[in-house]
Amino acid sequence: MSVPDYMQCAEDHQTVLVVVQPVGIVPEEQFFRIYKRIASVSQVSVRDSQRQLYIRYRHHYPPENNEWGDFQTHRKVVGLVSVTTCATPKEWPQTSDRFHCQKEVYGATLYDSRLLVFGLQGEIAEQQRTDVAFYPSYDDCPDVERRVEDFVESIFIVLESKRLDRATDKSGDKIPLLCVPFEKKDFVGLDTDSRHYKKRCQGRMRKHVGDLCLQAGMLQDALVHYHMAVELLRSVNDFLWLGAALEGLCSASVIFHYPGGTAGKTAGRKPSVSQAADSGKRHRPGAQEVLIDPGALTTNGINADTSTEIGRAKNCLSPEDIIEKYKEAISYYGKYKNAGVIELEACVKAVRVLAIQKRAMEASEFLQNAVYINLGQLSEEEKIQRYSVLSELYELIGFHRKSAFFKRVAAMQCVAPTIPEPGWRACYKLLLETLPGYSLSLDPKDFSKGTHRGWAAVQMRLLHELVYASRRMGNPGLSVRHLSFLLQTMLDFLSDQEKKEVTQSLENYTSKCPGGMEVITLPDGMKLPPVPFTKLPIVRSVKLLNLPVSLRPHKVKALLGQSLSSKSPFIYSPIAMHNRGDERNKKIEFQWVRGDVCEVQLMVYNPMPFELRVENMGLLTSGVEFESLPAALSLPAESGLYPVTLVGVPRTAGNITISGYHTSVFGVSSDCLLEGLSMVKAGGCMVEVVPSLPRLQLSTSLPRSAHPTSEDLSSSVSLQLFNGECQQLTITLENIGTENLETLELASKTLTIKEKLFGEFLSWDLQEALSHLPLKPGQSLTIPVCIKVKLDFSGQENLLQDLNDDGISVTGLPISSPLRQVLKPRAESKAVSSEPGKAEYNHVKTLEAVLSFKYSGGAGHLEGYYRELCMGVHVDVEPSVFFTRVSTLPATR
Repeated sequence: MSVPDYMQCAEDHQTVLVVVQPVGIVPEEQFFRIYKRIASVSQVSVRDSQRQLYIRYRHHYPPENNEWGDFQTHRKVVGLVSVTTCATPKEWPQTSDRFHCQKEVYGATLYDSRLLVFGLQGEIAEQQRTDVAFYPSYDDCPDVERRVEDFVESIFIVLESKRLDRATDKSGDKIPLLCVPFEKKDFVGLDTDSRHYKKRCQGRMRKHVGDLCLQAGMLQDALVHYHMAVELLRSVNDFLWLGAALEGLCSASVIFHYPGGTAGKTAGRKPSVSQAADSGKRHRPGAQEVLIDPGALTTNGINADTSTEIGRAKNCLSPEDIIEKYKEAISYYGKYKNAGVIELEACVKAVRVLAIQKRAMEASEFLQNAVYINLGQLSEEEKIQRYSVLSELYELIGFHRKSAFFKRVAAMQCVAPTIPEPGWRACYKLLLETLPGYSLSLDPKDFSKGTHRGWAAVQMRLLHELVYASRRMGNPGLSVRHLSFLLQTMLDFLSDQEKKEVTQSLENYTSKCPGGMEVITLPDGMKLPPVPFTKLPIVRSVKLLNLPVSLRPHKVKALLGQSLSSKSPFIYSPIAMHNRGDERNKKIEFQWVRGDVCEVQLMVYNPMPFELRVENMGLLTSGVEFESLPAALSLPAESGLYPVTLVGVPRTAGNITISGYHTSVFGVSSDCLLEGLSMVKAGGCMVEVVPSLPRLQLSTSLPRSAHPTSEDLSSSVSLQLFNGECQQLTITLENIGTENLETLELASKTLTIKEKLFGEFLSWDLQEALSHLPLKPGQSLTIPVCIKVKLDFSGQENLLQDLNDDGISVTGLPISSPLRQVLKPRAESKAVSSEPGKAEYNHVKTLEAVLSFKYSGGAGHLEGYYRELCMGVHVDVEPSVFFTRVSTLPATR
């Protein structure tokens, strides 16, 4: 026997094998529809008996395996159901001949057979035959299951007669020697009259009768026969059949202890009445094994004395002894090179039992033995099946990584060099199934939580194999997705050289098939989530920037309290205040304006050992319509923190939330959401966008100030005047926005000075300017401002101290003098003061003022918002008269 059945389990020993096969040309879909209906009759209650008959169906069974039917009767094909399509009566003779030819394949072991004919109507179909059933079509066959039940009952009749025939053999009759195929040549010429030979015959026949009893539903009788067979076969060192007897004993005991089965199927077998009654007594530790008298065996399996039946239950092995006997049986099988399949299947059965008993370590020993069993030259398909089953069994006992290992070996076997047409799709499917065993998920979110799980080197190897398999399948999109996943999740484990190689491969793939954020659905329904490149570059902080001072919106003070008071009639509501506090924690205090360019600053760095080019980097938002203005940047290798400012324009008013950013790196477009980035520091990502406001640009007739200006000032002018002089300043305001300028207010504020100021420093007339309102976009208006300075320069003590009495008359400087510089005292006349509170006297005094333009318009004006544009005025004031020398004359009488 060269073809193992990896789905074997211990309870299969009590089943009878029925093969269901098509005859002639039968549509595959129709055949399997009928096959499923036939296979649903897997358990039949025998009439006039408490026994159950279990049936195992196969649609393909190698005839050479049937030759081992005497060794273990559950391997013998005892029933054949053929399914055929016959459209006309002319086809019937040929169909009937094919059915008889099919029976001859298993003819030596068949108990009974049936032919199901679909599509034939008329005189032939009206004939009443037990072995043939006619149906008009595959859809019109209501009694298929009943026919199969009748067929199973006929099998039971033959089985029971054979059991009785073998069980009632008299000791005086000559017992035939049952053999396996490879033994027949070894027994030629043996002395058939020796005691040793007779014991061998008796032992093998006892074991065979035990098999028949087990199939016929007589569990207790089977146990007794197996025990007797073990003793007889052990005495003559018939190790192969001794192993079979021990395995039969184990199978009967497993059936008794675990009526639900060990195959792990969702639909377990229904326990019989007697099994259900004794189920509570099965797992008693230390239960004694009492061998009963073989003479107590019954012929029909029914014994009115229930106490005797309970006594027989103790004849089965305990759960611990089952495993010991399995080990012994497998060791005997191992002595025979030709029994490799039997040994392998016994290992599989033992593992399934140990899985039920939750004894994983012992199960792994059986599986390790199964790995090294030599089955000769296996085909590639058989190798794939073998490794796949080993993987499933390791998974069954909880060895997930070992299971993944053999699943991967099976995947590689699908594309072995010896296969003329490699199965890359099967390889890819098996590789996907190995992922859980290596703690690998294809969802990048699973790698953003805590520490890395699993062996990174093995995971990278597996991901590379997925990339290669998907490419050989002709699906570059899958290759891009898996390679992107490898780069994103395994970046910390890649060497510098590996990073370069992976990115080069990714660029090659994306040149043919760019990567995106769509979900990829595989043929089996599995979905591959998108892989955003949150590490290329790595973002450490996100900060929303306020608008420039001149563009910031302000709320009219009279309207500040209206929005709160209109929401609730209560002065104080703890619920409202609580909600407002939560909102404040999320919301930033400043506002953006619809239609204005807004900025968000990101601190990023490049973890790659080479220059990283990021294309199409922009903001992801929600809440309002937002036009993101993409940027492109190039980050040097391992750059460290690097500021990047992303800009955009809100197109509607409301609350906007910065939810993330999008990039395009190596041809892969990514949408990176901030909520998935645990390392990002964000002080708040929600800001209010107020309705649009006009925007003014200020220019003056005087040059800009060379003095450093405050951030609050959009512009500043500087000039020098003599005390009492006037200067005309013309201010031009141009509407460079998109909204009409509807209101304009001008106010001035003189900054604190020590000197006393006479008259108005700044004066203007707005009437002419206001007549131009509303001011449309692109238009401008002018405002004349008069600057007049009057300060008191008298009574300066320091001035008098600095003047020396050298006899020179007073010299005056007229106001109209073109000299516009400050005349400083001579160095030798300066008094060095050691007191920190006194400063050197300067003949120039400074006046500073701020002109504030409050303006509004458009939708923002209706909501009570305005903007404020501030201009600084810096004036250096010189005295009109400057005394350079003072002389005194003696008084005259």
